[in-house]
Amino acid sequence: MPFDPTVFHESVIPVSIVVGAILLGLLFEKIVLYEVKKVAARTTWEGDEVIVHALNGIVILWFILGGFYGALRYIELPPAVLVIVHKILKLLAILSMTIVAARMAVGFVDVYSRKLGGALATTSIFDNLTRVLVFIIGGLIMLEALGISITPILTALGVGGLAVALALQDTLSNVFAGIHVIASRKIRPGDYVKLESGQEGHIHDITWRYTTIQTLTNNLVVVPNAKLASALVTNYSMPDGQIAVTVSVGVSYDSDLEKVEAVTIEVARELMKEIPGGVPDFEPVIRYHTFGEFSIQFNVALRAQGFVDQYLLKHEFIKRLHHRYRKEGIIIPFPIRTVYMEKNESE
Repeated sequence: MPFDPTVFHESVIPVSIVVGAILLGLLFEKIVLYEVKKVAARTTWEGDEVIVHALNGIVILWFILGGFYGALRYIELPPAVLVIVHKILKLLAILSMTIVAARMAVGFVDVYSRKLGGALATTSIFDNLTRVLVFIIGGLIMLEALGISITPILTALGVGGLAVALALQDTLSNVFAGIHVIASRKIRPGDYVKLESGQEGHIHDITWRYTTIQTLTNNLVVVPNAKLASALVTNYSMPDGQIAVTVSVGVSYDSDLEKVEAVTIEVARELMKEIPGGVPDFEPVIRYHTFGEFSIQFNVALRAQGFVDQYLLKHEFIKRLHHRYRKEGIIIPFPIRTVYMEKNESE
């Protein structure tokens, strides 16, 4: 069969261009981008890692799109079909750039929030809002690329926005309440909080509508943002994570109170240094406060790194103090009540 250059140009060359573009994209992704990622990991600026992460899986798509654009030069297509193919490739290019822009925007929001103290870093509400905003802009650009005027769309959105706002009052109030809660930085993911209704636990996430609280029993309490913003909340993680831990103790009236104080402080100091969750440099305090019915009562002030750490500290302190009191002969009395009975003279 004689060689037909037309068939060669219409089949072999376009396929070769597309295959070559795919191979170049794979090489760039696996070699060039991989080396750039290693360099970015060694720098102090976190932005370069955000950019590299945003390009993952997208660069090869750009090479493929470029290959198709190049292959179209060697393919005979009807003008109408060629216009449609060009629009599809343009839309794919815009969509891919929108994905990259959304990843970068979310990444930079996370970096900025971590520099502010981590109040926004693990909340999904700002990530989602940022992502939605970027995709809306990308969608408008795609409509313009298709030749559709976005001015009437923006006008319709402006007119219909009032109706939507009225229909979604509860949803919008939760969205803005969530933004207010995060922006105020009084409640952050990871903080241990207690609501006025009694629920308590670590803030798990703040979404566009709800705030989830993970309790110590590993359950989730779902609270609408609007209710959280208006509720009385005790945040045990602010102004810092350390909390005071008070343990009440009572000793016999026959005890040497100076010795009791010295022994108790010694046990508390050892506890602070040896038990995980204690604050090693904290100086424990003992304060007598009540002549009780059967004992002299006092409080011992300890300090825990976090709210949950107090349970282990109390547990170990009671065990160690009880053992030490027995060794030193210090008595923790049982509850005693003396009852005087009057004798009737007529009997």
